[in-house]
Amino acid sequence: MTPTALPGDRPFVLLATRAEDRPADEEYALFLRFTGLPPERLRRVRLERDPMPALDLEEISGVLVGGSPFNASDPLERKSPVQRRVEAEMAALVDEVVARDTPFLGACYGVGTLGTHLRAPIDGTFAEPISVVDVSLTPAGRDDPLAAGLPDTFPAFVGHKEAIRALPDHATLLASSPTCPVQMFRVGCNVYATQFHPELDVDGIVTRIHAYADYGYFAADELDVTLAAVRRAPVTAPSRMLRTFVERYAR
Repeated sequence: MTPTALPGDRPFVLLATRAEDRPADEEYALFLRFTGLPPERLRRVRLERDPMPALDLEEISGVLVGGSPFNASDPLERKSPVQRRVEAEMAALVDEVVARDTPFLGACYGVGTLGTHLRAPIDGTFAEPISVVDVSLTPAGRDDPLAAGLPDTFPAFVGHKEAIRALPDHATLLASSPTCPVQMFRVGCNVYATQFHPELDVDGIVTRIHAYADYGYFAADELDVTLAAVRRAPVTAPSRMLRTFVERYAR
């Protein structure tokens, strides 16, 4: 994908939390590819390694959040010191983002961070195995500018141990799937989260399957089944959202 011609010069910020270098670097490369941003316009912050830097939201175009091995619903005693630090730093940032309605798009872990801010119930009720599922836009989703160009129903990559069980009334549901009712939502006008992964292609999710084979997403004897599940159908539509996001909010 060629770089996007964008107005202004303020960068977007990608907040990442993957400790493993290969999936972390591939995640950044995929965000660059699907947003069309050059590296100087997408600043990556690896929160699993470094503290959250001071971010002046007036000096950036928007915030992107990648996926994470962290689960917001894990009991506190099971969370590492790094996870507890990241969650506290993300919570402070999301509070400010929502208050200012700063452009924000969180993929998968964005549901945990934004859902926690909303005090939505987050648990394993609607967990989905690593696979391709059919995601359908709601009427509000079909009218939302971030979903412009998406079909009413499209295949998307998922794989998560927790999800929002019920969305608060002050958030807008934009997309659902048969096995997970909250696949995408918006708060205010410019703050979004998706449970599915718009930043992934099949090679990227295969890398993650191998990298996180021991993290409890699937049983030890289910590797081949899981690899086959992500090839069930071609996944091309969700990544359009990333390009739309940067074209809409670059300044």
